[in-house]
Amino acid sequence: MTTSVAAKNTPLLGLSKAELSDWVEERGQPRYRGSQLHDWLYHKGVRSLEEISAFPKAWRQQVAKTFVGRSQIHLRKPTPDGTVKYLLKLEDGAIVETVGIPTSKRLTVCVSSQVGCPMACDFCATGKGGFERNLGRHEIIDQVLTVQGDMGQRVSHLVFMGMGEPLLNVENLVAAIQVLNQDVGIGQRNITVSTVGIPNQIVRFAKSNLQVTLAVSLHAADQALREQIIPSAEKYPIESILNDCRQYVEMTGRRVSFEYTLLSGLNDSPQQATKLAQLIRGFQSHVNLIPYNPIADADYKRPSDRAVKLFAQTLMDLNITVSVRRTRGLEADAACGQLRSQKNSSR
Repeated sequence: MTTSVAAKNTPLLGLSKAELSDWVEERGQPRYRGSQLHDWLYHKGVRSLEEISAFPKAWRQQVAKTFVGRSQIHLRKPTPDGTVKYLLKLEDGAIVETVGIPTSKRLTVCVSSQVGCPMACDFCATGKGGFERNLGRHEIIDQVLTVQGDMGQRVSHLVFMGMGEPLLNVENLVAAIQVLNQDVGIGQRNITVSTVGIPNQIVRFAKSNLQVTLAVSLHAADQALREQIIPSAEKYPIESILNDCRQYVEMTGRRVSFEYTLLSGLNDSPQQATKLAQLIRGFQSHVNLIPYNPIADADYKRPSDRAVKLFAQTLMDLNITVSVRRTRGLEADAACGQLRSQKNSSR
């Protein structure tokens, strides 16, 4: 007797067209209905099989309790710049945050990979909120489909810069990216995965052969300062990170982007910029500067515009490619470093 590809409580979201065809066939329907189910799941954003009008009504009723894998919107918080923060309630009651960031030409989703985060970065609201669990691949995919359906615009870009450390959930991360690419239709080169750095995981991620952009959160140009900002950095010396990044470039042919949160009076001086340029010299890279976004339980200050410009100019004068991230969603605590899981949040 054949075992179903989607056993009880296994979500349909995340299954391929072939797997969905097997699933419907095992339940008495012709295989072509697998293609229909695939379309309704990934392109029409169906939340329940009862909604699929292309299926016979009697059969829909038979499979009505099948777990599709969709979340509920617990809170939707728009901002004046068009950014929308979502708190999504998962099947077990956990709350995860995701953010839709529209421009005139594209829609980017900031995706979470965990409920909370174990890395405890001192300036980050998510890290201060603790860690609950990894997200399943369907819970990662669901975030993208939720934003796409609610905002009524096709998602074109993804940044795994929401809650959690993606490289601590590599298996589900890679599986979700493959589905988002092959089934939802988002180009791999439009996907960025951000990591604070986990020993051995950058090279492991490179072996997945994805053509995504890797963004490594440095936030400091020397080990001592990095450990002050990121306590977990003690286990992963900065030179080891850079060696792994070089391997990543060699294995994938893709450049690495270095993220650097500017904290006023701590790491935002021209001298620190010079040290950073010296640190990353020697392989193709890019620095993305992020002016600090304030959170209630940290004493760091956002740098002045002048300090940001001077830091960026110092890097450019040393032939380092640099950009400054535009702050979006600040009014809804949806900007970089401000996301936090709250089970009963009404903010």
